[in-house]
Amino acid sequence: MILIIKHIAIEGPGVIGEFLLNTGFDLWAINLPKGAKLPVSLSGIEAVVSLGGPMNVYEDDKYPFLKAEDAFLKRMLKANIPFLGLCLGAQLLAKACGAKVKKSPQKEVGWYKINLTEKGRRDPLFKGFSKDFQVFQWHEDMFEIPRGGALLAESETCVNQAFRMGENAYGLQFHIEVTPDMVESWINEYTKGQSKSPENKKMITKAVGKNKILGHQARLLADNFINMIKG
Repeated sequence: MILIIKHIAIEGPGVIGEFLLNTGFDLWAINLPKGAKLPVSLSGIEAVVSLGGPMNVYEDDKYPFLKAEDAFLKRMLKANIPFLGLCLGAQLLAKACGAKVKKSPQKEVGWYKINLTEKGRRDPLFKGFSKDFQVFQWHEDMFEIPRGGALLAESETCVNQAFRMGENAYGLQFHIEVTPDMVESWINEYTKGQSKSPENKKMITKAVGKNKILGHQARLLADNFINMIKG
């Protein structure tokens, strides 16, 4: 069973979740802001995927479930359970590993090119990926790389884009899971009535145009992650 941790209803696992279901895994999705509790026992959990959200990792007084997730991730790391953190999920992984999460040099919303580092090009999670590729971003914070972690991807606007901790715990600052419908729903929710602005319309149009390649990237990464779970 793969545990999916949600921090807001509109940020789901997207293409990643669809692929995991199609490959026969049982998914257990919990929505922490709705009062769902993280499991006390790790028994039966084959992997964990922690998704994005509009909150910051240091807002745990405002969002108490972040404290609970921090403790859960530390237990998960000790148990060596495969982990994939996306955006907020990546920042929570970094924090659980003792690294700082701070304001990014530049807020990233929209489409950006990222580059795999030498370690990233050799990493099994990015097997089959090109050296650089475009991803969808929506964040204002950035994680530092934990001590002992490996930087796997970077960009000109936000240096730290992906890292690995240990053998199978990964944090991705970008949203590889998105679909055009998800992009549109985030714009409607997070731009305070500016969903019809030319910039936001262009963002949605680009998502539709990139849907095929985005789906391919997400499925490729999910397939690589599944191989780690099975391995």
